[in-house]
Amino acid sequence: MNLNLFDQFLVPQLLGMPLLIPAMLLTTVLIYNPQDRWLSNPLTTLQSWLIAKATKQIMTPVNKPGHKWSLMLISLLTMLILNNLLGLLPYTFTPTTQLSMNMALALPLWLATVLIGLRNKPTSSLAHLLPEGTPTPLIPILILIETISLLIRPIALAVRLTANLTAGHLLLHLISTAALSLMTTSTLLAGLTLIILTLLMLLEIAVAMIQAYVFTLLLSLYLQENV
Repeated sequence: MNLNLFDQFLVPQLLGMPLLIPAMLLTTVLIYNPQDRWLSNPLTTLQSWLIAKATKQIMTPVNKPGHKWSLMLISLLTMLILNNLLGLLPYTFTPTTQLSMNMALALPLWLATVLIGLRNKPTSSLAHLLPEGTPTPLIPILILIETISLLIRPIALAVRLTANLTAGHLLLHLISTAALSLMTTSTLLAGLTLIILTLLMLLEIAVAMIQAYVFTLLLSLYLQENV
């Protein structure tokens, strides 16, 4: 039983070992593995269609050299969506509410895009730190600001995903607790609260998918700047 509102975000442990990695990798079991048959079933067709549409949408702004990242980005998108949606089920743990995990995803991928830019076109990558036509007295300040804005990108990616999912889980927890308490005092208010809870649940399903898409799309835009 949760002792307070935020106990639901604690990483579960088994024999003193955190279960964050197994919880994250468990979603791969839900991905249907196509078989070598002439005719595919509807599930395989739907899954292939959704993956093709998502890949096209994410890789559209990226230049052709960056298309080699498509498999990694669509795998990241699939993993985030499944983790976010499974976390909305009762008595489940959401790995993507952990800032440490989101940073572990955002930091290496962002750093890889920066290193690719420095390797392929170093002059253009460094030119982003100083806008053209900047007055001489403002050059040190603008370089500092642009450097900070560049370094803060992975933090923004991780915090955005963590904050949106955490806020949604807290709202669901609070409203469901209120609905349960009102059942003994006012049936009408409890019914209205349940309606609000249902609408909020639909909203959180949309947020879970949108935030996974935004996380992946921003990584593809960072990649576009450096390939």
